[in-house]
Amino acid sequence: MMSNIQNIEPKKVFQWFHTLNQIPRCSGDEKRVSDFLADFAKERNLEVYQDKTYNVIIKKPGTVGYENANPVILQGHMDMVCIKGKGSKHDFTKDPIELVVEGDTLRANNTTLGADNGIAVAYGLAILDSDDLKHPPLEILVTTSEETGMDGAMALSNEHLSGKTLLNLDSEEEGIFLVSCAGGANMITTFKIEKENKNGEGLEVKIVGLKGGHSGMEIIKQRANAIKLLGRILYDCNVKDDIKLSKIHGGTKHNAIPGEAEATIFTENIGETKKIIEDITKELKEEYHIEDSELNVDVQEVSIDEVYTKELSDNLIDFIVMAPDGVQYMSKDIEGLVQTSLNNAIIEEKDNNIEIITSVRSSSSSSLREVLNVLATIAKRTNGNAEESSAYPAWQYDEDSKIREKCVSVYEELYDKKPEVSAIHAGLECGLLKEILPDTDMISFGPNLFDVHTEKEHLSISSVKRVWEFLLKLLENLK
Repeated sequence: MMSNIQNIEPKKVFQWFHTLNQIPRCSGDEKRVSDFLADFAKERNLEVYQDKTYNVIIKKPGTVGYENANPVILQGHMDMVCIKGKGSKHDFTKDPIELVVEGDTLRANNTTLGADNGIAVAYGLAILDSDDLKHPPLEILVTTSEETGMDGAMALSNEHLSGKTLLNLDSEEEGIFLVSCAGGANMITTFKIEKENKNGEGLEVKIVGLKGGHSGMEIIKQRANAIKLLGRILYDCNVKDDIKLSKIHGGTKHNAIPGEAEATIFTENIGETKKIIEDITKELKEEYHIEDSELNVDVQEVSIDEVYTKELSDNLIDFIVMAPDGVQYMSKDIEGLVQTSLNNAIIEEKDNNIEIITSVRSSSSSSLREVLNVLATIAKRTNGNAEESSAYPAWQYDEDSKIREKCVSVYEELYDKKPEVSAIHAGLECGLLKEILPDTDMISFGPNLFDVHTEKEHLSISSVKRVWEFLLKLLENLK
């Protein structure tokens, strides 16, 4: 389903975006797209490097008049969050992303679109594939596994990078230049599974219909977290009916607010437990009638043959209820910016444990440590084991940034208005890249993307065109 994408501008950008979306590229499955990028470079006799984690660096000389200019790094990531909507039969391991054009909107067919961050890669490929553009020497850096912990950027060395200016194209709001980002870490809490036989009838409780979204960009919207809502329901049931859990899971990605979660429970009083769930469901629907108007709780009677022990059931419910979630502190430096937040992202059975992954973000290292300590304490009090993983640094604001000044001046020249210079409450690879390229001046920008990390992800076609025009004009001015 190409749906007229061949007719929209800029044609070369969307041509390469379409080509990218023929190649499966979920996080952790990037070898095929990485090999494609390397082959693309070799076919055009461009210098290319591919490392063991499948990061790719492609170099292109400066055009006439720019041969001796300082190299510029254009950077994005090749992987995408792979989520499909209810009823979709899409197989992300082999099926192309089906693209649909609707007016100024480009979306996928009930799956994530992959514009985060395929559109950055498409910009880079379009420039590399052109011979009529003006630009300094370029180093196109495309990293892997950004969405699952920035593993590619973590493994990157500076051996083949010499650029002193880096343009990160992984932002989602046109006209906003990002100059700082949050750092963060995941807290992984595990509970050893202990089961006992219990034949009888139980209830399957499902939280459905939530919007979810990116746990950094959209945490400020205070959308419901399905795991936290499930915990509230289970807590009420446990206090009033003394339940045991049989199964529990929810969430799919560490950086996505979970839109669904479910548990199977054993109760001696099915009718009474149903009434408890019905009552709290009404309360939750009222509480979230603005942010998550489609919230629903499905309850079905099921047969069960084993349950978690009472101690484990109580500990899991208590941990979920006590774990903080959402915005914790707002920035005191930048109005409207979240400083510290956390997202109870995933709960699942894994390796004979119940594993709970909580993603914590903050632009303050001390605040980050506080929240991690809170989670560790709650884990200790509920007989869980907490370990930190996937830590990444914040990207600090640079008061003397020349590329920030250049971006602002070029933007004002093109559009006769000032852009917004801001920070983001999410992890950008700039934080990690700054560690290996400390003398490189960095900035991040991109076109308007919406509902990323959900099956409703879409982009503005006209915005992609404007950012393309801005990018080319900026490169022209970087002599």
